[in-house]
Amino acid sequence: MSMIVSHKYRFIFLKTKKTAGTSIEIALTKLCGEDDIVTPLTEVDEAARAGGMGARNWERHGWWQSQRPFLKRRMFRRMAQDHGFYNNMTAAAAKDLLNDGQVWGNYFKFAFDRNPWDRQVSYYHHCHREQSERPSFERFVESDRRARRNNFGIYSINGEVAVDFVGRYETFAQDLKHALSQVHIRDDLELPRAKDTYRKDPTPYREYYAPETQRRVGEWYEREISLRDYEF
Repeated sequence: MSMIVSHKYRFIFLKTKKTAGTSIEIALTKLCGEDDIVTPLTEVDEAARAGGMGARNWERHGWWQSQRPFLKRRMFRRMAQDHGFYNNMTAAAAKDLLNDGQVWGNYFKFAFDRNPWDRQVSYYHHCHREQSERPSFERFVESDRRARRNNFGIYSINGEVAVDFVGRYETFAQDLKHALSQVHIRDDLELPRAKDTYRKDPTPYREYYAPETQRRVGEWYEREISLRDYEF
């Protein structure tokens, strides 16, 4: 749950949630140089990065070692200004640190998103991955405060898309290749399948939904749906 700033190739990757972001980041790390910014992954995912070249240059003062920030969301931008880059960093917070006229404004910026109805089912399985008995999907959507996870807020600023390209999870290999071509990288990257074991149930996502949960999720993520023309 991280981000990458490649000074070597002049791109910024903002990692969104439940969009194969860890797989993409592991692949992108292989392109990064010693001066690039790579935020930490979990211990298991760090082991999957090639050549021992993992997280680097993400701390501003060297105090923060946790995998997730412990401060509330409203404090994240101030935390970034004070301490450096962090997991699932928003475009607004990244811009605050990179807005020197040479990086944020001139680098190619991209992120990925996913059909929100499918993404919500994936997130449901992620949240209850260590439980033998899960609450119903309907209960999760209607009563769990963790249930709503908005990717649009990661790659937008003040309600406007702030990146140059939003790829689709559904075609992420093709769209990643397109994004990298914008910074003149033509090589095909090996894409690992990280975190693909949480959702063991092969039931199609549509079968999880009743009319009310379909409507609710559609309202939650209306901007993502409209941006990428997603349909239930």
